[in-house]
This record gives sequence, structure tokens and C-alpha cells, in this order.
Amino acid sequence: MKLYDSLTGEKREFVPHDDTVKMYVCGITPYSASHVGHAMCSVYFDTLRRYLEYSGYEVKHVQNFTDIDDKIIDAAAGQGTSPVMLVEELVEQYLIDMATLNVQPAHLYPRVTDEIPQIVEMIEGLIEKGFAYESEGDVYYRVTSFPTYGKLSHRTLEGMMAGARIEPNAQKDHAMDFTLWKKSKVGEPSWGSPWGEGRPGWHIECSAMAVHYLGPHLDIHGGGQDLVFPHHENEIAQTEAYTGQEPFAQHWVHNGLLQMDQDKMSKSLGNLVTVRDALEKFGPDAIRLFFLNSHYHSPLAYSEESIRGQQRAADRLRAALVEPGSDGTGEGLDPEPYRERFVAAMEDDLNTPQALASVFSLARDINRGREEGKALSAAQECLREITGVLGLRLEPEDSGSGQPANAFVELLAEVRQELRANKQFALADNIRNRLQELGVSLEDTPEGSKWRFTSN
Repeated sequence: MKLYDSLTGEKREFVPHDDTVKMYVCGITPYSASHVGHAMCSVYFDTLRRYLEYSGYEVKHVQNFTDIDDKIIDAAAGQGTSPVMLVEELVEQYLIDMATLNVQPAHLYPRVTDEIPQIVEMIEGLIEKGFAYESEGDVYYRVTSFPTYGKLSHRTLEGMMAGARIEPNAQKDHAMDFTLWKKSKVGEPSWGSPWGEGRPGWHIECSAMAVHYLGPHLDIHGGGQDLVFPHHENEIAQTEAYTGQEPFAQHWVHNGLLQMDQDKMSKSLGNLVTVRDALEKFGPDAIRLFFLNSHYHSPLAYSEESIRGQQRAADRLRAALVEPGSDGTGEGLDPEPYRERFVAAMEDDLNTPQALASVFSLARDINRGREEGKALSAAQECLREITGVLGLRLEPEDSGSGQPANAFVELLAEVRQELRANKQFALADNIRNRLQELGVSLEDTPEGSKWRFTSN
């Protein structure tokens, strides 16, 4: 298998450091509901892990929660709750959403607030080795002490300075020095340290957790492309300086970003669709297919029309798996060529669009074979196998739930919107009321009607 490595800028053969693939993926900062961009990252790395396990590797997957942060503190204050309570609620919601999306849980979900001793120990080690220094209760990493700083983002210190807006800070030796430990402010959560009360900086947290749970060498370090600089760049500098060993990661794997209205989908920009809303509207298989039809390196524009198309595509796969005709007495459909094309695509830097091409070719030929009376059991088993590697459940949607099918609700919502536009408000209200009785809530917004399933 070959994987693209952001550090070297090329596809390289994937060779684990030892018998277990060690994979660390940067997790969320839970200060508001997770959005579909988070789901895209999770699906890509879940698919990578599934394929590695399908190929016979044992994988140890660690994904952190950054459970203390300025944004968490501000959001909790705004909601009249504590950071701990806010984080617990949002982490639970995130894990439920990922389970619904059929993302396998990581083997470990370390949280920053549980790892303070390991973080302090790493900072102490960096100070002892001359890579960090204390200044008025804060601790900074000395970027000039690490000769290859900038090697992941392929930038120089001068280049970083040229395009950055950096506030003057007399506490720092160099303007690009970054924070390892932050002196606490009044009323904020804090922990004791050799430098006084405070809390860790963002970058040191992941270095300490990765080393603590996976050791000084990772096989895969993952995250979105927006983390290349400064987060992952700083992780390399801290970790390799602390351990004295390199490389910190054999492969730096970064997924493209989900875009909405020409910008990346993000909580800070406010242009987002929550995972829960998307799941309620489209279902997990359609969302996974929407992501996997794009190569993980590439940016992807969020499109409800495209996801609706993937709902129909998922239906075609389900149709190929129905039992009638699978025990035909004619010549059997050989699944091996389809499996081979699937594997070849996945081996080539997780090329899921090409892998899906083989999946849909197999589904098409199964449906044709049914009409021809072919024996299809082996082909159907292969289809279940390779779609399972992609994390698709392909279960009958809404089975036994009493809820209308997504496509039917979408159609009724569109009809109602047209009735409102034509001032036929009585009919529009009747549709809304009947949908409410069926457990569907409609909300009128400037962008159109939005709907979601509710409890009956």
C-alpha cells in the first residue's frame, strides 16, 4: 500500500514501525455541536483504519478530545454552565453521532485535563534540553533551537513572519515562539506546575498524549489540512526535540476540507451543518458515499443535491443485496475481478472514488445477473465485504421506525414550499400539520424549509 506523506510531498510505501499500526488523529474541541466537516475527517480515517484491518494489520487508534480551551471557557460562560458540563454533553453527542455514521470508536479517547502530569513532564524536559523557556509564568518553545522547524509546512521562519500578523510580545525570545504553558487568568480552570498555576498550550497537548499512549514513533498522524501549520508543525518540533528521535510520524496524512460558500466549514466562521441534522435528513450511508466519492486529499463542497444523489446510489447497492435470485441455477458471477480492482484502488493512497467504481460495477452486474438467472451468492457476499470496508451498512432505511422515507419527506417539503410561494397557505399548513403527526418537524428559514425527525 502507498500513502501520501505531507512531510515528503510524495506517495510512499506504507511500512509500519512494528507489528501494530499506531495511528493518532487529532480530535475535536467540544465547545459546540460537531459539524459535517468533522464527520468527513472521521469517515476518511475510519475508512483508512478499516482497510488496514481488512489487509491484516492490527491498528491502535488514538483520538484526543481537547477539553479545555478559550472557546470552551467562553461558550460555557455564555450558556451559564461549567466547562466540564458543556464538554460532557458535547462529547456524548459527538460519540453518538459517530456511531450513527458507523465510525468505529477509537481504542482510546484521552482528554487534556486527564493528561496534565504527562504534559508538564514533557515541558520540563524541553526546558532542560534548552528547547523551551519560562517567562513570567508562561512557557514558550524556542523555534530557533530546532533547525528543521518548518519542514512539514515547507516554510521558513522568514516566510512565516512575512505573511503573519504577530502581536509584539516582549516575553518571547522570537516572535514565532509558541506557548507550551499559559499562566492562568482569574476565574479560569487551572492546574499547578513548576511555573505556577496555569494550563497547557494547544500544541503540547497532542504531543504528550501521542507519546504517552503510542510511543515516540507513530505510523500515521492524521488530521485536516488546516492543522498542518501551526499545530502539526509544532508537534514535530516539540516531540522530536523531547524524544531525540525522528521521525515522529512515518506518514503525515491530511484530508482536504469541507467547504461551504467558498470557505471551509467551521464553527468559528458559523457556516456549518451539524452532523446530527445531516444524519436525520439523509442517513449515514448517503453521507459516507458523499465523502468517499471524493479523494480524501481533495477539498469538497457541501451539497444537499449531491447527497440526495448518494441516497439513490445507496438504494442501488441495497437492491443488489436482496435475496431473491441469489440462488439462481445458471452460471455464477465471479466477484474476484471486482475485488481486485477495489483492492488496487485502496492500495493507491486510499483512492475511494476508484474503489467505489468497482463497487457499483459489481452491484450493476448483480442486478443484471438476477434477470439472467445467474448464481449470485458469492458476488453478493463480496459486495457486502467490500462495502463493509467502506463502512456502509446498507440496511433498509427507516425499517420499523414508522418514519417516512427521507426522499418522500424531502418531496413533501418541496411541494409545501411551492404552495407557500403560490400563497396556498391552507394546503401548505395542512402538509406541515400531517408531517408533524408523522414525527417530522418543519422549520421555515430564509433559505427554505428545513426538516428533521422528532419523537412521536
